[in-house]
Amino acid sequence: MGGFFGTVQPKSCINDLFYGTDYHSHLGTKRAGLVTFDVEGGFTRSIHSLERDYFRSRFEPELEKFHGNSGIGVISDTDPQPILINSHLGRYAVVTVAKVTNLREIAQELLERKMHLSEMSANVLNQTEIIALLINMGSTFEEGINLVFQKVKGSCSMLVLTENGIIAARDALGRTPIVVGRKLDGGYGVCSESTSFPTLDYVIERDLGPGEIVRITADGVEVLQKPLERKQICAFLWVYYGFPASEYEGINVEKMREDCGCVMGQEDSIEADLVCGIPDSGIGTALGYSEGSGIPYKRAVLKYTPTWPRSFTPGNQSRRDLVAKMKLIANRKLLKDKRVVFCDDSIVRGTQLRDNVRTFFDSGVKEVHVRISCPPLVYSCPFIGFTASKSDLELISRRVIASFEGEPNKNLEKYAQTDSPEYTRMVEEIRRQLGLTTLKFNKIETLVEAIGLPKCDICTHCFDGSSYNYPCACHDAE
Repeated sequence: MGGFFGTVQPKSCINDLFYGTDYHSHLGTKRAGLVTFDVEGGFTRSIHSLERDYFRSRFEPELEKFHGNSGIGVISDTDPQPILINSHLGRYAVVTVAKVTNLREIAQELLERKMHLSEMSANVLNQTEIIALLINMGSTFEEGINLVFQKVKGSCSMLVLTENGIIAARDALGRTPIVVGRKLDGGYGVCSESTSFPTLDYVIERDLGPGEIVRITADGVEVLQKPLERKQICAFLWVYYGFPASEYEGINVEKMREDCGCVMGQEDSIEADLVCGIPDSGIGTALGYSEGSGIPYKRAVLKYTPTWPRSFTPGNQSRRDLVAKMKLIANRKLLKDKRVVFCDDSIVRGTQLRDNVRTFFDSGVKEVHVRISCPPLVYSCPFIGFTASKSDLELISRRVIASFEGEPNKNLEKYAQTDSPEYTRMVEEIRRQLGLTTLKFNKIETLVEAIGLPKCDICTHCFDGSSYNYPCACHDAE
């Protein structure tokens, strides 16, 4: 997915920029970048690969070269960024959290307008450069950013570092978050993850609204474009991406996970000896499930963090499977001869869970009951890159549906409907393939209620395909 951090201060911003960006490291593993602006020295930029190393170890040795009171940083799971631009709008740098599904069509249109593309590697388009070129087509930053919103299919939030502060623009439907914070001793910050603020002495001011554009300086926040009416913030932010202490729309990630788990525990009738969360994003659900069911919570599975600290893993699938297995360690003393409820955030391909289940049974577990904190992933996401899947058939649910229906796209709405005959049959087949004693997914109604926003303000497309019918009943069509 990716995340970004920016700050403008009356003094040097380097330390805040470095640590604030690092607090987004759980959101991506491919590349990271920093850029600062100094009145005398101009822009200073650095980009590093994170595929064989970590953010801090790559950037810490070169921090002394950065100067200035304003800067932006990014953790990217896609292209190298920030992009530096010198245009009729002035000199600026831009970072994005985006998934542009029509990237080649936009690039072709730009080439036909006699523009050139320079940021290419292995014939792969750099989507942040494409976004910068669209910005340049506007007579103002606001006009150019709105052109991005009009052209891009998918999603795009961005930070633009100018010679006069940072322009922050949230995706037109608010699919990815931007949070504004005020530093207690002066200045402002902006980020994807609010958890980056407290230890750096920022207090949360507010979330940007969908399509909102603001200019941030050391003195305050100026609204350049008011928020748009409609919102489709990604439900997976709370289910999986988010750091437990973060908040989106004022709704805490860990509390939402615990609330989901508590309802699941209350509604479940399974008899078990203990509840265990699959680290990290399954822990909150497991704590809530324990509270709701009355079954004690035990840390029977631990993540080895000294060398596998991230949530995301390498891009190569076989290595990703190996890393997923290596970083989780089962505590056999707690598991042997026990009936265990394991809570996890989601099932995508099923490979990792299948391997974990073998480990659990090898550790002496009598029964493996799995509870998933979101509904089955029936549809792939066209808006945010939350998996490395290249095909719908990489989703275990779609493979099961294809085996039942003879084709992967038939009767999807029936399989997405909680407790329908098709849904029940699909879940049972997933349970059988993964070798589980029982398997239950969270209901979409429970998920939405735990988040606490109107259903039409939350993107649940991967669960129910709802974006195909958006806008829906709670928003009047314009």
